[in-house]
Amino acid sequence: MTKAETKNAPKTIIALGLEGSANKLGIGIVKHVYPAGVPGPETELQPEYIELANVRDTYNPPAGEGFLPRDVAAHHRALINPLLKQAFAKANVEPADIDCICYTKGPGMGAPLQSVALVARTLSQLWNVPLVGTNHCVGHIEMGRAITGAQNPVVLYVSGGNTQVIAYSQQTYRIFGETLDIAIGNCLDRFARVLKLPNEPSPGYNIEQYAKRGTKFIELPYTVKGMDVSFSGILSYIEKLAKTESNKYLAEDLCYSLQENMFAMLVEITERAMAHIGSSEVLVVGGVGCNERLQEMMGRMAEERGGKVFATDMRYCIDNGIMIAQAGALAFARGFTTPIEESWITQRFRTDQVHVDWRI
Repeated sequence: MTKAETKNAPKTIIALGLEGSANKLGIGIVKHVYPAGVPGPETELQPEYIELANVRDTYNPPAGEGFLPRDVAAHHRALINPLLKQAFAKANVEPADIDCICYTKGPGMGAPLQSVALVARTLSQLWNVPLVGTNHCVGHIEMGRAITGAQNPVVLYVSGGNTQVIAYSQQTYRIFGETLDIAIGNCLDRFARVLKLPNEPSPGYNIEQYAKRGTKFIELPYTVKGMDVSFSGILSYIEKLAKTESNKYLAEDLCYSLQENMFAMLVEITERAMAHIGSSEVLVVGGVGCNERLQEMMGRMAEERGGKVFATDMRYCIDNGIMIAQAGALAFARGFTTPIEESWITQRFRTDQVHVDWRI
């Protein structure tokens, strides 16, 4: 076989993804097919995406309580082996079929991240398979791009630990705006605890259901500072209303007002980013991205600009393992691996710190 024939030979990459940065433990297996081989660095990687497995389990504390890192880590340690077996059975593959093991390097909660990274390191050495440390946020973005087909969107990344408006430029996902304090998902979770809403399936989902029954809009602080937002003041204000004036305001109206106010802030800064880069697409990713009202408001704004909003369902917008496999497999195709001695985790790993060399 000549060098030219070798370069154009079909290439398949099967990646295992391990995600455990918060209370979701996810295992995913993805297959990337390059019919003419992996193209050179001057070409963007666009492999055929084949989902083999995407399984997940969630740690849910009692209603009115948050989750402690040590309890989440214990959950991950107890369930990762059964989930791995489930994922491999569903994918119908063996360890010998895996080309790389991708794990969440960060950001996230320290103890859960470390628990999953330990398993990734162990499997890497047992199976003699290279590791790929993956950025959690980039995983969300690449999963959204793969599922929706969005080409060059402004990305709104909204979750329990992150709130960012992102756009791609020069092999970097650049942050145009972000929260100055707490993430929007954290704000929703903490208010759900005030109302003693269940943590299952998620606090944000239960607030969304309450909000659908709300009819009265209550004025709340609206804090947009340039391209950044702040949610801590809104949370303090609405917590006070719920605790001291519960006879005056219905929980449904409080949830409705909280959503409308915060989502309007996100629409404002996202639209400004769209205008700046000239994009007509918005991709909403992260756990809060499942919210139908957020999708509706973002879609209305995009439509007025002659654009379109892209979003995924709960299989992909909520933390999952296949998003880590997806981003990791793309990096692996470009030759990136993580040596064992560098396979540590970090709670602070910004989206714009990743060299996205699989795009041009």
